Amino acid sequence: MVNLELYRVFYTVAKCGSLTKAAQELYISQPAVSQAIKQFENQLGTSLFNRNHRGMDLSAGGKLIFKQVEDALNLLESAEYKLTEMRSVAEGTVRIGATDSIFYYLLADKIAEFNEKYPAVKLELISSTSPYTLQQLKDGKCDIAFVNLPINDKGVRFCGTVTHLNDIFVAGQKFYELKNTELSLKRLQEFPLLMIEENTVARKSLYSFTHTLGVNLQPDIEVANWDFMVKLAVKGMGIGCIPREYCMSQLQSGELFEVRTNPSLPVRGVGIALSENCPVSFAIKEFVSMFE
Repeated sequence: MVNLELYRVFYTVAKCGSLTKAAQELYISQPAVSQAIKQFENQLGTSLFNRNHRGMDLSAGGKLIFKQVEDALNLLESAEYKLTEMRSVAEGTVRIGATDSIFYYLLADKIAEFNEKYPAVKLELISSTSPYTLQQLKDGKCDIAFVNLPINDKGVRFCGTVTHLNDIFVAGQKFYELKNTELSLKRLQEFPLLMIEENTVARKSLYSFTHTLGVNLQPDIEVANWDFMVKLAVKGMGIGCIPREYCMSQLQSGELFEVRTNPSLPVRGVGIALSENCPVSFAIKEFVSMFE
């Protein structure tokens, strides 16, 4: 295959009609242009130019390929421009995957800030559980995933932790006698418990930790989202296990209080994941940079 640069030199000489002018446009010496044309003609096995006192005119062979070379170089230039644009212009669509809670508690302000800064970018929000969000990322159905940690998945590229989540037990006034006490995790089994549904990272993390201590906490009520758990806990339906960050307003108002346990639950995190295979646009890079 002929070196692409030889096609560029051929096209520039044909367009300029002169070795000297072509050399000036290409920022190389005239002998280098002349040598490139000779090399190109030798590789193709035909003469491409008629040399005369006016300069360089295309031969029959040169005329035969000129338009195709011009079209090919224009296509390559267009491709290069699109790649440059992707690296420097925030436009197009950014598809963000996360759980409802991550969207509500952690991303809402950032999404609004990004939209104000880059109004030309369309934001598509895809809500699901963290494991399913990762699968959508790997399937190319979303561009950025914000997921509950820990998750081990070699099919994606983790870019850091957005924030930490402190899982705690909370209760409403019905359990006021527990407010200034510290309970063992084993004793919590004596009370009605509210837990997030079983297929979530939060639930799996809780089980993994308590099982190492020989404690088997089972929910009396299982809920699909944190907001509903907060409402049930305020109503006295049980002691809920929830990230402190998701019930701060109720803790501050006194509707809920923390039921302190010994040991306390381990800190978790929310991380950013990108696809290993898909290119990262400028818009995606800008959104991710807001969390650095």
